[in-house]
Amino acid sequence: MHHVSRIKSTLLAGLVSALGVFNVQAADLTVGANIGNVPWEFEDASGKVTGFEVDLVNEIAKRLGKSVEFVNTPFNGLFPAVQSGRINMAISSITITEKRLASVSFAQPYYDSDQSLTVTAASGITGLKGMSGKVVGVDTGSTGDMWAEAHKAEYKLGEIRKFEGLQPAMLDLVAGRVDGYISDIPALLYYAKDKPELKVVERIPTGEKYSIMFNKGDPLAAEVNEVITTLKGEGFIAKLHETWFGAKAEDTTSTVAVLDMPKAK
Repeated sequence: MHHVSRIKSTLLAGLVSALGVFNVQAADLTVGANIGNVPWEFEDASGKVTGFEVDLVNEIAKRLGKSVEFVNTPFNGLFPAVQSGRINMAISSITITEKRLASVSFAQPYYDSDQSLTVTAASGITGLKGMSGKVVGVDTGSTGDMWAEAHKAEYKLGEIRKFEGLQPAMLDLVAGRVDGYISDIPALLYYAKDKPELKVVERIPTGEKYSIMFNKGDPLAAEVNEVITTLKGEGFIAKLHETWFGAKAEDTTSTVAVLDMPKAK
């Protein structure tokens, strides 16, 4: 009697491990993503992973005829994960930098993460030229903070007031305690999308661009790069921009313009 049950449990163990292996190998492409990074990759109300980069990767996989699985990975964990081959690619609004190109590969960029100036619609300010003598808000230690300090004289900016993030800065902007707020354009477009009292009036180019990251020299990077070229040509990525940011993608940005794959210098 107990002999049979032993065989049964051995079969069961075999089946479980076979299913386990199957489970790991289920998707052709494993994509690491720092889920909770709105609006790039996050869970919607039903728990489904969604976002600008999720939509983009799903479409790329479809064009390559491959299935895809997203693996929630903290931002700093994405680099060792692609290098060890635990994931095939990584997304999470990752900026292409010289330093990173030394150890990983990127497809061409699809988003210019510039800074921007946001004001209240009631202020009538239409751009940086209107900020002469005015109070400008920035996030402490951010790219926007450094930009404002460096261009203070050029635009005759008044006081530069530093905030710990978007919410407190927005409260002061709406209350009229600051006249404009300089911060990352994606965060501002997304925030102002359903708030007619706020306006993102100027893009401030800083040269930061986002793309999909791969292990260094992985041929998949070139394949994905080709698909991105196709999707730009079809206006697919520009449409994603309108969906997620409620604003048209400018023709001069990498959301529209086809660019080369970044090469390490």
